[in-house]
Amino acid sequence: MKSMLKYGVALLSLLPALVRGQYISELFEYKPAPGQHINAAPWGIPSSAATIKGGVSGSLSLGAFGGYVVFGFDQPVENHPNNPYGIDFSIFGNPLNGLSEPAIVYVMKDENQNGLPDDTWYELAGSDYYFSSSIRYYEVTYSNPGGSTAADVPWSDQLGNTGFIFTNTNHTQPYYPLADSFPSVHQDEYTLTGSYIRMPVDSSTSTFVKFPQRVFGYADNQMRGSAPYNIPDNPYTEEVENSGGDAFDIGWAVDSAGNYIELDAIHFVKVQTAVMAYGGWLGEASTEITGAVDVEPNNGISGITKCLVIKDLPVKLTESTHQLEVFAFDKGRLQPGQEIVWWVNMEEAEIDENNVLTVTESGELEITAAMADDPTITATVTTTVDLSSAIELPFAVHHIILWPNPAKDVIRISGCENAAIKMTGISGKVFYEGFSERKEKTIRIAHLPPGVYLVGIEQDGLYTFKKFFKY
Repeated sequence: MKSMLKYGVALLSLLPALVRGQYISELFEYKPAPGQHINAAPWGIPSSAATIKGGVSGSLSLGAFGGYVVFGFDQPVENHPNNPYGIDFSIFGNPLNGLSEPAIVYVMKDENQNGLPDDTWYELAGSDYYFSSSIRYYEVTYSNPGGSTAADVPWSDQLGNTGFIFTNTNHTQPYYPLADSFPSVHQDEYTLTGSYIRMPVDSSTSTFVKFPQRVFGYADNQMRGSAPYNIPDNPYTEEVENSGGDAFDIGWAVDSAGNYIELDAIHFVKVQTAVMAYGGWLGEASTEITGAVDVEPNNGISGITKCLVIKDLPVKLTESTHQLEVFAFDKGRLQPGQEIVWWVNMEEAEIDENNVLTVTESGELEITAAMADDPTITATVTTTVDLSSAIELPFAVHHIILWPNPAKDVIRISGCENAAIKMTGISGKVFYEGFSERKEKTIRIAHLPPGVYLVGIEQDGLYTFKKFFKY
């Protein structure tokens, strides 16, 4: 995306090398998803990957969901305690104000010491990791439409969803990776797997669709600041500080069950487009990378390390009740059990103890959450409430609530009268299966290992899914 606005990044190559620090030194794999920049210079051909080495002014597109690049540095990137804000490295992309195209970042330690990225990948859990709409192990299969010019690329996922990577008039080459440039991509179809985050698309202004910025922990998300680029942005504030770009802490790493792990250093990084979104005439959301740099220790730089994250509200809220999701973080790690205080600007709107929002009138809604023990740490979300065409949803969909989230000893489910309940881990292993005859069900979880769990509820032939984090 944003092909008409690339020139600002290209000009950076004319600047003197003001950055001291360790840059990308080796590329191991580049496998893009289909997209408007793929198969075309300067962003989507094999040689594009080499441009992100040795600096932060390259040009590489990963395409739509699942496209990725794997790279490394000359020396290990240390999880150093004196790094500013706890940040260990920064990745630079090409986001614009209102146009974030986020990618998830994975890290690997060279445990077998063979110099190859063939050990275990750990996801750096960003601000959206715990949202109920985020999916681990998401799979998208792209089919080749064929032809020598641009044609819409069909896709399908393992959940039964289908769609297209649509063409636009700015890019007329085939969007599906071509065999001569990408021999590892099967020319009939191929599947990409990774973690997915759902990003709301604001198309309320037809001339400029918006992809809202994520709070922290994603590449191609935060705008660039100024050199020197090895002094990182503080990812826990809204302002662009120091170098800007997207700052990452190795301490955010989680294993396949969602548990935080301790890594003293990493050798390899994988950046993978995390969204499937369409911006109309702007094209698909497609992550772009221009380089990365290791952060140098400097205990003289400090700042706020706490933040609150509220799951995005719909661009237009058309129902009278809505389940809010809010999470507290310190140095990017989840802080369960934090008491949250809410404010709403509508006089008749209210938020109950289960974080359920109730509205009774249409209008512009603003919601602010604050940490009870530190009211300076806040987060705000906004939406337009339009109840003029509200549809009363079936009880099974509209009124099922799971709390607390995160949870430690028990979870409670309300609105589940005469419902079948199944709780699984993110790998699909079943940890609970039963039937509730009452309106509220309590399930003990103290014996379960920490991690992310999915609860499916079937009631009167309707299905509802809730996700929670056990700590």
